[in-house]
Amino acid sequence: MKKILVSLMCLCALGAHADEGMWTLYNLPEAVYQQMQQYGFQLSKEQLYQTDNAVKNAVVNFGGFCSGVVVSPDGLVFTNHHCGFDAIREHSTVEHDYLLNGFYAKSFEEELPNDDLFVSFMIEQKDVTDELNQLGMDKLKLKDVAEFVDSIENVWQKDVRAKDSTLRVEVKPFYEGNKYYMTTYRDFNDVRLVFTVPKSMGKYGGETDNWMWPRQTCDYSVFRIYADPKTNGPASYSKDNVPYHPQSWAPICMDGYKPGDFCMIMGYPGSTSRYLSSYGIQERRDAANAPRAQVRDIKQKIMLRHMRADEAIRIMYDSKYAQSSNYWKNSLGMNKCIDSIGLIQQKRDFEARIRQWQDTAQNTGIEKVDFDKMAELYQKRQGLTRIRTLFTETFFAQEQLSLRAWRLNWGMRVMGPKEKPSKQFHEFPDNSAEWDKATDSEILAALIKNYREQVTDAEWLPDLYKTIDEKFHGDCEAYVNALYNKSLLMKGKPIYFNKKSYKKDLGVQYGVDLSDFASKLNEARRTLTQEINEQEKLLCAAVLRMEMDMPNYSDANFTMRMTYGQIGEYTLGGRPSGYYTTARSLWEKMQQADQNFEYYAEPVMHELMAQKDFGKYADPLTGTMQLCFLSNNDITGGNSGSPIFNGKGELLGLAFDGNWDSLASDIFFDRQLARTINVDVRYMLFMMDQWGHADRLIKEINAK
Repeated sequence: MKKILVSLMCLCALGAHADEGMWTLYNLPEAVYQQMQQYGFQLSKEQLYQTDNAVKNAVVNFGGFCSGVVVSPDGLVFTNHHCGFDAIREHSTVEHDYLLNGFYAKSFEEELPNDDLFVSFMIEQKDVTDELNQLGMDKLKLKDVAEFVDSIENVWQKDVRAKDSTLRVEVKPFYEGNKYYMTTYRDFNDVRLVFTVPKSMGKYGGETDNWMWPRQTCDYSVFRIYADPKTNGPASYSKDNVPYHPQSWAPICMDGYKPGDFCMIMGYPGSTSRYLSSYGIQERRDAANAPRAQVRDIKQKIMLRHMRADEAIRIMYDSKYAQSSNYWKNSLGMNKCIDSIGLIQQKRDFEARIRQWQDTAQNTGIEKVDFDKMAELYQKRQGLTRIRTLFTETFFAQEQLSLRAWRLNWGMRVMGPKEKPSKQFHEFPDNSAEWDKATDSEILAALIKNYREQVTDAEWLPDLYKTIDEKFHGDCEAYVNALYNKSLLMKGKPIYFNKKSYKKDLGVQYGVDLSDFASKLNEARRTLTQEINEQEKLLCAAVLRMEMDMPNYSDANFTMRMTYGQIGEYTLGGRPSGYYTTARSLWEKMQQADQNFEYYAEPVMHELMAQKDFGKYADPLTGTMQLCFLSNNDITGGNSGSPIFNGKGELLGLAFDGNWDSLASDIFFDRQLARTINVDVRYMLFMMDQWGHADRLIKEINAK
C-alpha cells in the first residue's frame, strides 16, 4: 500500500512512494540508498551512520521532545524556537522578558543554564529481537512483554555503564512489537540558552499560521552544550564546565536550493501509526481527535483572554497555550484529511487484500489477523476511549490544582521520619510565578462543567460530581472556588497525612476521586486494549510478510530516523503553492497586524524585511532572502528542530512544521500533498547578524 519496491527500476518508474519513510540508519535498505543517490545524495552509506564524522553524529535528541543539530566546534546547537520556548520562558520576567524581546549572550559567562534540559547523541543501534527471544520473550503473552523487556534493558544498561559510565541504553519495540532494537545514547545535561529572536519572529503568525503555508516564521533558537573540562564528557551543571567540543558538526550551506534538489531530514520523530487498522483510524478520529479539539477549544479561549489582559499572565501561560493549541489544530486538521481522502475506506480496501492473501496456501499454519474480532473489540472500546480522552483533557489539564491533586496521589515525595507516620508530610514547592489563580480556576470550572455535558452516562462521572451536587447544588464554579480558596493543596504549607484536616480536605478528596476513576476506566479498557494490540501486531506482521519484497520502515517511536526527498511545491485545486517565501512577503503580512495581532512585529523587523539588498544572505538564483521553504520529507511531531541537509550533508535549515493538507500523515502519507515546512538557515543567520549583532556566534559558526 505504501512501501518502496525493492527493484530500483521500479522505484524510478513508480516514484510515487520514493519520499515516504522514516528510516533507521544502521540497517538502511540498499534500494532506499540507491534511490537517494538517484535524487542527488553524494555521500556514502558509511558517512551517514558509521564514520567519525557521520552526519548522524551532529544530530541530537533535544530535551526528550524535539530534535536539534550541532553547528560549531564549541557545541552550539540549533533547534526550533518552539522547542526552546519553555526554557526561554523560565528565564523571562516582566522586567527582562526574553520571550517577548529575544536574548543574546555576548559571552560564555552570560549563557543561561536550564534545569532538566539535556541533549542526547545516538551512539549506535542494533536489532536485539533474537537475543530477547532466546531469553524467553517469544514464550510470553503480549501483556507481559513490556515488563520483561524493561527488566532485560536494566541488565544491559548495567553492562554498558560498567564499560562506559556516560552511556545509557533503550530497548524499544519496532513494527508493532514484531521487532526490538537497542539504542545506545550519550546524554549531556548542561545545556545553556545562547540566543533567541523575539517571540514576534520565532512564533510569527501564531495559531493563525500554525500548520499553514505560506509561512514566514523564524522558528529557531540557539543553545550550547557544556562538558566536563577534564574529559570533554557529560557533567551536571557547574560554573567550571566548558563548551563541549564535538568530533564533528554540521557545515552550513549558504548556496540555497532549487526545485528538485535532494534533501534529507534527520531527527527524532515521535509517533506514527501507519500500520493502524481502519478500525483504529476510526477510533482516532471520533474518540480521540474530536473530543480533544472540543475540550482544548474551551481551555484556550479562556487562557488567551487572560493572557491578552496581563503581560505577567502571558509569560506564565505562553508555553502552555502553545502546547495545547498545537495539537488542538492538529486534531482538527487530521480529521479533515481523514475524511477528505476517504482514508478509512482506503484502509478497508487494503485489509480486504490482506484477508485474501491470508487465505492462500502459502500461509497455512501462520497465525492470522481476525478482522471480525478486531472490529468487535474496537466497537466495544470506542466509547470508553472517548471518555478517556475527555477525562484526560479535562483533569490532566495544566491548571495547578489538578496537577497537585494527582501528585499527592501518585509519586509524591513523602517527608518526615518513616518511623513516625504522624510526622510524615508533603510540601509543594512555591511555583506561584508559573500560574495565575483566576485563570486556572476559570479553566477548571469550565472544563468540569463541560465534561458533565459531554458524558451523559452517570456511570462514567467521577465521584466529585456527587460532591458538586450535594454540597454545591450543582455549581461547578462554586466547587472550584472552594478548592482553590480552602484546600490544603493550595495553602503553601506542609500537608500532614495523619491529621483529620487532611482526610476531610476537599482537594485531597478531589485527587482520590480522580485516581479512583482513572483506575476504573483503565481497568474497563485493559483487556480490550490487550486483545486489540495482539490483532494490530498480527496485522503489521501480515503486511511485512505480504510485502516482503519491499523495504518497510517501522512506525516512529522517538528514535533517530532519516527521511529523504526533494525541494518543491505542491498543487491544490489547480493552484501551485510556491516552494519558498520571501522577506517582502513577510513585510506585507506585517502590515495586516491591525486586523490580526499575531501578525505584529516590532518596527525594527519592518525595517529589516524592507531592505533591498540582503547581501550574502540573498539567494544566488532569486536575488532575495528566502525565509521558509518546502520539501516532501516525511516527518511528524518530535521532528521539530530536525536539520534538513542537502546532498553533500550540508545544513539548509531546520524542519519546523507540516502543511494543513498533510495532517493525516501520522496514519497515512499522501505524497501529492504532504510537505515539510523548513526555516532557511540563511534567514536564521541574517537575524543573528542584523538583529542580534551576534558577531561572536557568526564567527564561531563560520558559514561559507
